[in-house]
Amino acid sequence: MTRKERFQFVLDYFSHHHPDAATELLYDSPYQLLVAVILSAQCTDKRVNMTTPAIFDQYPDAAALARATFDELFPLIRSISYPNNKTKHLIGMAQMLMSRFGGEVPLTVEELMELPGVGRKTANVITSVVDNQPNMAVDTHVFRVAARIGLTVNAKTPLATEKQLLQFIPRDQVHVAHHWLILHGRYVCVARNPKCEECGLRPACKYYQNNLKKILGKIKG
Repeated sequence: MTRKERFQFVLDYFSHHHPDAATELLYDSPYQLLVAVILSAQCTDKRVNMTTPAIFDQYPDAAALARATFDELFPLIRSISYPNNKTKHLIGMAQMLMSRFGGEVPLTVEELMELPGVGRKTANVITSVVDNQPNMAVDTHVFRVAARIGLTVNAKTPLATEKQLLQFIPRDQVHVAHHWLILHGRYVCVARNPKCEECGLRPACKYYQNNLKKILGKIKG
C-alpha cells in the first residue's frame, strides 16, 4: 500500500464511520472555546468540561474575564493541571482581547498566537473548529496515531507531523480529520495497549502489520 493509498483508506474509513466528529469540549462561543482549549493543555476534556461552567457563569465574556484578579479566578480552576500558569494566561488573554481585538477572538493563527497561553496547536484548534479553516492541530494523540498508522514518516516534532498530514489530506477535510485522529487516539489507538482487535484501520496500519504476531497472540490468549 502506498502512502497515498494509506491516507485514502483512513479518510474513507472515518468519513463513513465518524462523519460528524467534533471537539468534545463544551462551549457556546469562540471566547468559551478559547478558554476551554487553553485549560485543556495536558488535561482531559472531561475535567475541563467539569470546570468551565463555573468560569463561564462568572466570566461570560472577555470583558468580564479581563477584570478578574488571580485570587478570584484561581479557585475556579485549581483542579486543572498547571492552575497557576493557566490562571495568569486566561486573564492576560482576556485583557489582550479587549485591548487589541475589541473583545472578539481573532481567527488567524498568527493573531491568536500573540495571546498569552496560545501556541500553534491552540490557534489551529480555534481556527479549524470555529471557522473550518484547513489547519491541523497536532496534540499527543494526533502525533502518536499518525506515526503508528504510517501517515507520517520520521516526523520528530508536532510541526513536522502537521506539515506531512497537510500534504495528503484534502483542504476541505483537514478540520474534521483533526478530530478523527484525536478521537481515535483517545479511545482506540491509546498510548498503552492500543485496541487493535477492534480497530477498522488494520488493513492500512503499519503498527498492526509490524506487530501482527504479537497482537494475534494477545487476542488468542
